[in-house]
Amino acid sequence: MNSSSLPSEPKVNRVLPYYAAYVVLGLTLAAFGPTLPNLAAQTGSRLGQVSLIFTANSLGYILGSMLGGRLYDRLPGHPILAAAMLGIAVLIFSIPALSTLWVLVLVVLLLGIALGVLDVGGNTLIVWQFGSQVRPYMNAMHFSFGLGAFLSPLLIDRVVVTSGGINWAYWLLALLAIPIAVWVIRLPSPVPHNEEPKAGETRRGYSRLIALAAGLLFLNVGAELTFGGWIFSYTVALHPGATTTARLLNSAYWGALAVGRLVSIPLATRLQPRNMLLLDILGALASLAVVAVLPEWPPALWIATMGLGLSIASFFPSVLNYIESAMPVTGRTTGIILVGANAGSMIFPWLVGQLFEGIGPHTLMITLGANVLVTLFLLVTTIRYVRSLAGS
Repeated sequence: MNSSSLPSEPKVNRVLPYYAAYVVLGLTLAAFGPTLPNLAAQTGSRLGQVSLIFTANSLGYILGSMLGGRLYDRLPGHPILAAAMLGIAVLIFSIPALSTLWVLVLVVLLLGIALGVLDVGGNTLIVWQFGSQVRPYMNAMHFSFGLGAFLSPLLIDRVVVTSGGINWAYWLLALLAIPIAVWVIRLPSPVPHNEEPKAGETRRGYSRLIALAAGLLFLNVGAELTFGGWIFSYTVALHPGATTTARLLNSAYWGALAVGRLVSIPLATRLQPRNMLLLDILGALASLAVVAVLPEWPPALWIATMGLGLSIASFFPSVLNYIESAMPVTGRTTGIILVGANAGSMIFPWLVGQLFEGIGPHTLMITLGANVLVTLFLLVTTIRYVRSLAGS
C-alpha cells in the first residue's frame, strides 16, 4: 500500500477517535483568548494578571508531555488517552465556577497536564498506527485541531450573545469530551511501530535532532498560540468596542489554520516535509510584512491574520513527519519534542502579555516577526543537520 492510499476500514475507525479528541483540544486551547476579559472580570484581575493562565496551561502541558511520554511506552495507549479526556471534561466544567485567580491558574495547570497527555498520545499512537505512511493522517489529525480552534470563538460568541456569559461555552466543551473517552476506551490500543533507538544511535545524532525539533516547535507553537490568544485583545485595543469584529478575526485566524491543515493533507503525499516547512515560514513572513508595511490599511490585519493562519498551519505536523522520516519515534521522543513546543506556548503568550500592557499592543506583531525570523534560521540548520545524518 502506498502512502497516498487509504487504510482498511478498521484502521479508519481506530483513527477517528484521535481526530475527535483533537477537535476538543482545539476548542479548548482557542477558548482562552476570546474569554480572557471575562475570566479577568470573573476573578477580579487585570489582563496582565489573568494571562498567567497561558503560562499555567503550558507548564501543565510540559508536565503532561513528560508524563505521557513515559506512560505510552509502558502501558496500553487507549486507557491513558481516555483518562486524559475525562480529566479534561471535569476541569473544563469547573472553570466558570472559579472566582479566585490562583484557583483558576491551578485548575488550568491541571488541565494543561491532561491536554499534554492527550497530545503526546495522539502524535505517538497515530505513528504506531501508520508507520512510514503516517504523513497525510498526521496532517488530518492536526486539521482536526484547527477545526476545533476555528469553531471555538464562534461558539463562544454565540453563547455570550445568547446567555450573556461564558459559562455554557465551557460546559459544552466539557460535555463533548465524555463520549470521546468512551469511544477511545472501547478500541484496541496500537503497539509501538518503531523500536527505541539504541544508545549508540542516540549518541550519533538522534538526541541533537530531537533538540532541534523541540526548538522548532518551541518557536512555532509559541507564535501560533500567541497570535490566537492575543489577536482579540489586540483588535479591541486598536478599535475599542469592536468586540464582535475581534472575535471574528480570532475565528478567521483559526479557520485559516484549519483550511491550511486541510490543504496540507494531500500536499503531504506530494511534498517533502522540509519543503512544506520552508513554504510555511516564507508565507508567515510575507503575512506579517503586510501589517508592518501597511499598518493603516483596513484590510491589512485581515490579510495578515488569515495569511499567518494558512502559512503556519502545517508546520507542527510537518516537523513531526520530518523527524519520523529521519529516526524512530517513541512516546519518549514525542514527549521530549512536545516539551519544547509547550515551553514556547508558555513563554511567548506570557511575554506578549507583559509587553502588551507595559509598552503597547504593537509589541504583538514585533514579537511574532522576530519569532518567525529565528524559526527560519533554525529550520535551515535542521535541514542541513538531517542531510549530514543521512550522509554519515
